[in-house]
Amino acid sequence: MPDFDSMRRHMVDTQVAGRGVSDRRVLDAMRQVPREAFVEAGSEGLAYDDGPLPIGSGQTISQPYVVALMAEAAGIRPADTVLEVGAGSGYAAAVMSRIARHIYAIERHARLAEAARERLTRLGFDNVTMMVGDGTRGWPAMAPFDAILVAAGGPDVPAALKEQLAVGGRLVIPVGRTRNRQTLLKLVRTAPDAYEEDDLGPVMFVPLIGEQGWARGDRG
Repeated sequence: MPDFDSMRRHMVDTQVAGRGVSDRRVLDAMRQVPREAFVEAGSEGLAYDDGPLPIGSGQTISQPYVVALMAEAAGIRPADTVLEVGAGSGYAAAVMSRIARHIYAIERHARLAEAARERLTRLGFDNVTMMVGDGTRGWPAMAPFDAILVAAGGPDVPAALKEQLAVGGRLVIPVGRTRNRQTLLKLVRTAPDAYEEDDLGPVMFVPLIGEQGWARGDRG
């Protein structure tokens, strides 16, 4: 049986902190979440590799560094309510749940969402609420959000997500004019009708499919 605790510590020290992520809350959260429980059966030994892994339904669990980078960029704090779009296996939601007050997570694939819900409940991550739906529309009933993180790349920032961000809130999302390569953007809502934007560098995510993202059959 692999020593997952040692592998987790090594991942945080080398892949995350070693590449510049310094937010103590994020690093502590990454140390607490058993990533091996969020990958497909048979892939547990690869859970702490420096790269994404398939989780079924054509989706992936993001590279550990990218999860940490996005969480740090979002500036998540203990009192925050956070929206995650593209929950996948639930790993990033679990990490953020160790920092924030509550995580609302949306996943468009029902099979992945149900598996993530069961996994999070079984592991005791009880401040995560999961919904199946179109994440590009956000979750209006639970808005406004202090932070919104999107784990899929769209052609533009969905207007619904911008509207559901609290003033002072942070939105981190990959955006690009093709489906295969994007730029990671951070938006801060500085006033009801004003946003500041920061370019965090090139990334590669699965496509953001939905009403305000890519159409299902659109190749981009």
